[in-house]
Amino acid sequence: MAIDALLLDLGNVLAFHDNALLFERMARCFGTTKDAMQARLDGGLWDRVNRGLLPGPALLAELNARLGANVDASTWFGVWNCHFTLNEPMVRAVEALIGRVRLVLLSNTHDQHIAFLRPKLPLLERFDGLVLSYEVGAIKPEPAIYRRALEVARVDPGRAAFFDDVPRYVEAAREVGIDGRLFVDVPTFQSDLARLIMA
Repeated sequence: MAIDALLLDLGNVLAFHDNALLFERMARCFGTTKDAMQARLDGGLWDRVNRGLLPGPALLAELNARLGANVDASTWFGVWNCHFTLNEPMVRAVEALIGRVRLVLLSNTHDQHIAFLRPKLPLLERFDGLVLSYEVGAIKPEPAIYRRALEVARVDPGRAAFFDDVPRYVEAAREVGIDGRLFVDVPTFQSDLARLIMA
C-alpha cells in the first residue's frame, strides 16, 4: 500500500451527528431557545469542552449555573448524546481494513460522547489508537493533534492519509504533510482509498 496508516475522524464519518437536533433537545431541557442554546456553546464553550477542560459532570454544572437550571446527570447524558447515529456502511468499510493498515481515530470530542459511542462502536477497540482532543488537550486544526496521531500510528506524515468532513481540518492535515482527504460519503471514501492503495 502507498500508505501505512489511516487516520479517521469520528463525527460525520463513523457516526453522524445532527447538531440541530442537539441544540433543540438541549434548549428544551434547559428551558431556553435553540438560538440561545447554540450561542452559549459557540461562545467559547465548545473549545473548552473539546480540550477536556469541562469533563463529565463539569459541563453540566456550568450549563446549570449559566442557565439557572437543575438538570440531573442521567437526563443530561441522554440529551448530550441524542444526536448520534452510526454510519453503518462506513463502519463496515473500515472493518474490512483491519489488519491491512494501521487505524487511528482523530477526533475533537468530549469524554461523555466517547462513553456513549464506544459501546455502540466495538470497531474502535480494534483501532491501533484513539487520539481524542479531550485527552491530549489539543484540537483540530492545531498541528499538535495531527503530530500526536502520527506518533500513535508510528508513521511519517507521507505514509498516512486522513479523512474528515471539515475542509479546514483536512487542509491542516496537509500542512503537516499528511494526505488529507475530504470525507463526503462511503463510495467516495472507497474510491479515494483505492487510489491510495494503488499509488
